Amino acid sequence: MSGPETGLAAPDAGSAASPVPPAPRGDRLVSRVARVRELGIVAALGLLFGFTGVVNPAFLSFDSLRDILLNSSIVAMLAVGQTLVVVTRNVDLSVSSVVGLSAFGGALIMADNPGVPVPLVIAGCVLLGALCGAINGLLVGVAGVPALVATLGTLYTFRGIDYAWAGGRQVNAADMPGGFLSLGSASVLGLPLLALVALAVVLVVGWMLRNLPAGRELYAIGSSPEAAVLAGIRVRRRIIAAFVANGALAGLAGVMWAARFGTVDATVATGKELDVIAAVVVGGVAIFGGSGTVYGAALGAVLLASITSALAVLRVDALAQTAISGALIIAAIVLDRLLALRVAAALRRRRYRDAT
Repeated sequence: MSGPETGLAAPDAGSAASPVPPAPRGDRLVSRVARVRELGIVAALGLLFGFTGVVNPAFLSFDSLRDILLNSSIVAMLAVGQTLVVVTRNVDLSVSSVVGLSAFGGALIMADNPGVPVPLVIAGCVLLGALCGAINGLLVGVAGVPALVATLGTLYTFRGIDYAWAGGRQVNAADMPGGFLSLGSASVLGLPLLALVALAVVLVVGWMLRNLPAGRELYAIGSSPEAAVLAGIRVRRRIIAAFVANGALAGLAGVMWAARFGTVDATVATGKELDVIAAVVVGGVAIFGGSGTVYGAALGAVLLASITSALAVLRVDALAQTAISGALIIAAIVLDRLLALRVAAALRRRRYRDAT
């Protein structure tokens, strides 16, 4: 992350001081583009709901909107953690396996130990996810294994552990405490509790990334790892921390999955990592690192869940739904790259004008 460039010449002695602009033009441009990305998702949501609502008004019913929030809450939670990793120029493909491992582990403990406190199980699942994230972080940050390769390996490793642990067993809703299962269907002021939990995570992590030095350093690493090292940033430690936080959120998502669906086995969340990465990319987080927000990633999760629901309401074939989702991801990547190139060109022109 480059420092601000004012490009202002010192005023002559005795002359009136020129008013200082509130922010450099280049910084304002970058900030504006970031906002436009998120506003673009909001606009797309508005168009999607408007069109589908006209064709089928039931799509705008309270129950339909509630289902969309529930369907997107877990992916939004995972997208927040994935954003922490992606902004550092890395990726975590193992999140779905971590969700499955924590969901089955938590469900199995509650089934076999009826008196165990639910908060203790939730904390254990979060710690299990953090441990998996730490393994990924050590492989990438310390061992220097490319994130794509390392997390692809742990995706299968964690899933294999899950299968070995399950041994073909399935935990049903009847085996788990009613108080825990109620978390998956509870509402506060008409809003699903799981969606509110995801919203709280988005707001907290978004604030941390924007205001804490550790959060800004993640963007610095993604912008230029070499420059981050020269600036004194502990790159390895930050990368490991990003993976640990991502794993912890995946563990919490596993708890949410078990509470919502009740029936849990070793196949939980298989293939979900693709939905998470799609939400992050569609949400405007640069796959090359250095830019993007958790707000955009969460909105991307809501948009993808809304598209899936809308296509089902419009009775679009399932194979066509997959093709449309893939085309959307490609379009988002191309748009993100074009925006990045235009911003870079604008900043170069600004520096040239300042120099002359």
